[in-house]
Amino acid sequence: MRAAPSLRGCVCLLLAAILDRARGYLTVNIEPLPPVVAGDAVTLKCNFKTDGRMREIVWYRVTDGGTIKQKIFTFDAMFSTNFSHMENYHKREDLVYQSTVRLPEVRVSDSGPYECHVGIYDRATREKVVLASGDTFLSVMAPPTSIEVVAADTPAPFSRYQAQNFTLVCIVSGGKPAPTVYFKRDGEPIDAVPLSEPPAASSGPLQDSRPFRSLLHRDLDDTKMQKSLSLLDAETWGGRPSTERPSRSLTPDPSSIIQPTTESIPETVVSREFPRWVHSSEPVYFLRHSHSPGSDGTVEVRALLTWTLNPQIDNEALFSCEVKHPALSMPMKAEVTLVAPRGPKIMMTPSRARVGDTVRILVHGFQNEVFPEPMFTWTRVGSRLLDGSAEFDGKELVLERVPAELNGSMYRCMAQNPLGSTDTHTRLIVFENPNIPRGTEDSSGSASGPAGIRLTLVLALTVVLELT
Repeated sequence: MRAAPSLRGCVCLLLAAILDRARGYLTVNIEPLPPVVAGDAVTLKCNFKTDGRMREIVWYRVTDGGTIKQKIFTFDAMFSTNFSHMENYHKREDLVYQSTVRLPEVRVSDSGPYECHVGIYDRATREKVVLASGDTFLSVMAPPTSIEVVAADTPAPFSRYQAQNFTLVCIVSGGKPAPTVYFKRDGEPIDAVPLSEPPAASSGPLQDSRPFRSLLHRDLDDTKMQKSLSLLDAETWGGRPSTERPSRSLTPDPSSIIQPTTESIPETVVSREFPRWVHSSEPVYFLRHSHSPGSDGTVEVRALLTWTLNPQIDNEALFSCEVKHPALSMPMKAEVTLVAPRGPKIMMTPSRARVGDTVRILVHGFQNEVFPEPMFTWTRVGSRLLDGSAEFDGKELVLERVPAELNGSMYRCMAQNPLGSTDTHTRLIVFENPNIPRGTEDSSGSASGPAGIRLTLVLALTVVLELT
């Protein structure tokens, strides 16, 4: 009686083996894929082993987190005898096969899971199909498509008397996964302090507890060194350096009073006056990153490098933003050189202005490459502008219907960025207009003749009658 359970167990195992043999066996697996670069051709390989008769092979692309399966390839043995898409590893009797699907020029949007489903007929009956499947994940990388370096919060003025923070922004677009972005100064990597939040606009100079390294040996040329020494000499001898704001007094110094003489057009002068707060030591850099995903699956990375600007050593400094990415064979970079404006080039149209014309005075370039973008301020020497304002901000000054009174007037344009400032002057020469008789134009440039005189007499007569 004790042998009965063992016998029943053996019979069950035997029946299970017979049924399993009747059903046939099927194993499916897909070869894993390494990350690929967008534009490459990718071959998906599905290996399966069976002792049954083939029914179908179906490839799916899975989207929306697995909720949607898009059929990309189907082989149906009932309607096709073409086995060209299948390759035997060994002999046909080994029943080991491989189904391949080729995806030419893959895109970032092709990333995601893929599944291979295989079906064979049941050995017991052709009405039943045995199914098995395998899956893999395709990761498509994309190298960055663009990189640029811009200055934040520009245009901005030059500050002689107060330290100001300065920020370079490196914008890298089109990469997947997000690239690694870092800065260099004059070819040397910048050791920056990570910053999670942007500094407040009203905050003072950024500080760090790390020791400074002097840049005098690397960044200061002879001209800058002599300027620094001249400032120290001024302090040593009790004098006041030119950058210090002069004290005001109710009794002016007679030697300092400027006599009312005709102003001559000076040479373009670049401001090289640096205040006492400037230190010849290495600045402390702060670095902050932000990521913005795009609709196409790529990521835009913005790297913000902030430090307290020192025009004395930062002028003509070369900053580069470099990018490392697994889809790039070498780093991608963009460079900018911080340069103060020098020698604005002024263009006036028309070149021969006449009374009543509209004159445009435009800054159309500099003697050097300027970065960041400068701001422009126009003033009229010794008087207000034609519209009555004291100054005008913009690259182009427009004088509409110029009168004869503006002949010989001088205009000053000050161009400045955080690295420095420069002034240049131009004189307006107004010629007579043959279409407007001499002496008939008013202060606005419009003609006035006998009709205007008659109108003035009538108004004067009306006032007299009312008084009487």
